[in-house]
Amino acid sequence: MTQKGFTLLEVLIGLIVLAVGLLTAAGMQIVSVRGNYAGSNLTRATILCQDKLEELKNTRYSDPTLAGGQPPQQITESGTDYTVRYDVTPLGNTMKRIEVTVDWSERGDHRVTLSTIRSR
Repeated sequence: MTQKGFTLLEVLIGLIVLAVGLLTAAGMQIVSVRGNYAGSNLTRATILCQDKLEELKNTRYSDPTLAGGQPPQQITESGTDYTVRYDVTPLGNTMKRIEVTVDWSERGDHRVTLSTIRSR
């Protein structure tokens, strides 16, 4: 006598395999969302750094802001606090090194630094 269909044991094993697969996929989704958030913060910090560097590059060479000593600037975007600061170092009489740093905290401290050399 042959019976068609699944036994209770086969159905339970199938459900266990399905549950393990779904839990693994859910775990990968969480890692993916965290990675996207970290990437978004890194991109935003890099944009802030580039913007400040471009602003300073387009400032007159003799402008007091290129003498350094400015307080850090706090910027909050999408719930993340960024600290933008810069340092200007004279390189002789006709050049200045401009270094802009953006710091933020997200599961630890992070930093992006860009620099350029500005001439008269």
